[in-house]
Amino acid sequence: MARARRNMSYRLTGLHDRRSRDLSFNAEVVEVEIDNPLALDRDEKIVAMRSIRNDPLGRLHSHHQIDEAQYRGGRAYQNDWERAERGPQAMDPTREYVDGAAFREPMTDSQRQAVLRLNRVEHELGTDGAALVHDVLVHGLTMDQIGQRRAVRTQRWNDYFARRFRECLDRLALVYGFATDTTARRR
Repeated sequence: MARARRNMSYRLTGLHDRRSRDLSFNAEVVEVEIDNPLALDRDEKIVAMRSIRNDPLGRLHSHHQIDEAQYRGGRAYQNDWERAERGPQAMDPTREYVDGAAFREPMTDSQRQAVLRLNRVEHELGTDGAALVHDVLVHGLTMDQIGQRRAVRTQRWNDYFARRFRECLDRLALVYGFATDTTARRR
């Protein structure tokens, strides 16, 4: 009997569970399946934890309130916004000082393409839809916070903003090529 127990424990040592059990009290995470970066086989997947605390798009996707095409369209919008953004930049001490004039670096081609796509998105969504998408995907606001910013605080308005946001995600999926017009109509 002792020998069988020893053999069973020996066989279980080959399994490795690398998932962290140490989560902070306010952590909001979900398990997602991603490509294994250390795999020899191209299709091998591993399970990882993704934080959804400050990610409204990830939260909607993990709760199956939006589909994969809407999720990817939202992520593409966020990627374009980050690429096109040219906010305040830190001073570079390695550059030569010339009368305090700070020349901005020229726009790269990828920034230019991102701006063009964002202009097309704004044209497709309209002013209100583009503002709603920007508030949720860039600023990370909830529907309740959007209602407070627009001075409408009822549940009916929150439901309207949520429905309108999903419509905008449908349009983003179309613009970025993650869905076709027929799949958007089925939804």
